Amino acid sequence: MLYQHTTNTVSGFGRAPRSMPSIFLNDNSTPEVLEFLEERPAQTAMLSGLVRDNGLRSDFNRGDFYGCRNEHGELEGIALIGHATLFEARSERALYSLANRAQNCTGTHMLMGEQDGVQMFWEFYAGRQAEMRKNCREHLLELRMPVELRNEVPDLRLATPDDLELIVPIHAQMAFEESGANPLESDASGFRQRYLRRIEKQRSWVRIENDNVVFKAEVVSETPHVAYLEGVWVNPDNRSQGQGTDCVLQLSKHLLSHSESVCLFVNEENTSALRFYERMGFRDKDSFDTIFLQPF
Repeated sequence: MLYQHTTNTVSGFGRAPRSMPSIFLNDNSTPEVLEFLEERPAQTAMLSGLVRDNGLRSDFNRGDFYGCRNEHGELEGIALIGHATLFEARSERALYSLANRAQNCTGTHMLMGEQDGVQMFWEFYAGRQAEMRKNCREHLLELRMPVELRNEVPDLRLATPDDLELIVPIHAQMAFEESGANPLESDASGFRQRYLRRIEKQRSWVRIENDNVVFKAEVVSETPHVAYLEGVWVNPDNRSQGQGTDCVLQLSKHLLSHSESVCLFVNEENTSALRFYERMGFRDKDSFDTIFLQPF
């Protein structure tokens, strides 16, 4: 992504780009938004998944969608601005306008985007004196066919509502380890409800033995282009036995029967996880940054 600066001074970047208006997007724009996002399906899987699942206007998005149009009326940038602020911008002026719009949101927990873009977004956005709590670099990994299974896992299955209380503490602990904030302390009821909705939408996969979770993973979004996984977890008592590999490969092969690729993010400091996925055939696709903010 190439940006060029034009007018006005902004933080460490020297000159801010020429501004362009950001507009509130409603569901009438859904086909156009999806077409824009699917030009780069792996990088925009989270955004397109939210739009496909919830539409552009939904409380489930935990924020609002905004867009920027160029002089021809074509979309040049899109952002979900809210609890999690995510964006896809094709120009610096769109990035600048979306960052300015995001300054009006006081409930932002995190910003996430491609490495260069999110650092520039942060410089434009941080004029409102936002305080960074934590910054993570993550690799976007991608797997495509062919996928060869080592061992079948007959008890790998979709989670049911009866599994909720077994899975939620694990997912909350993963969120805490990544962000430093425990959602069961800040929003226990909402966190459970959101995870239950994933189960009801058949997005949570588990392997459970004797009421112990051996493996879990969530399919956050699934499109014809890409299935995006997160929250992949293997019980520490079952690690280094090949069970995690077998579960991930079996789930991935199932997803690849409907999508062209499977993608997920791995923190660059988690070298053991990077090796785990590389051994299965995942390849490095892109680098992203996630910035966690201090609450107001």
